[in-house]
Amino acid sequence: MTEGTPLRHRQSPTPDELRTWRGFIETAQALNGRLSSRLHEESALSPGDYAVLLALSEADGRRLRSSELADAVGWERSRLSHHIRRMEGRGLIRRDDCAVDYRGAEVVLTDQGAQSFRSASVPHLRAVRELFVDALTPAQLEQVDEITKALRHHLTSGR
Repeated sequence: MTEGTPLRHRQSPTPDELRTWRGFIETAQALNGRLSSRLHEESALSPGDYAVLLALSEADGRRLRSSELADAVGWERSRLSHHIRRMEGRGLIRRDDCAVDYRGAEVVLTDQGAQSFRSASVPHLRAVRELFVDALTPAQLEQVDEITKALRHHLTSGR
């Protein structure tokens, strides 16, 4: 077996593999927690709000069908529906009837939502730099990129 080739013959991870796994998960959770806290403190947006606003800000016409938005943020439709209702109540988004399918709805980024997203992005990206980018060397950032690509490929390849 060559270096970099995953071991596939064991049923359970080794103690060293488990240590690596726990370190990865615990660090990712700590990083996510710190970023979430800073985002909320600095913008009053939750990470879920930010994810929805980001997806809509990148979409053509600042609008997506609900199913497309659920896919973009990686949520179940029921979770998205509840979250959309709360964001709509705060004026960040609105729902419009879909022009091409009378049964569907599109979620639309409002001007207020776009402004909230822009205002939140500066401090959020600063926090990403401080808490993640600045902690790593350029070579380590490349390694993290390679690792996340490998994990994403493995997860999406049907295994």
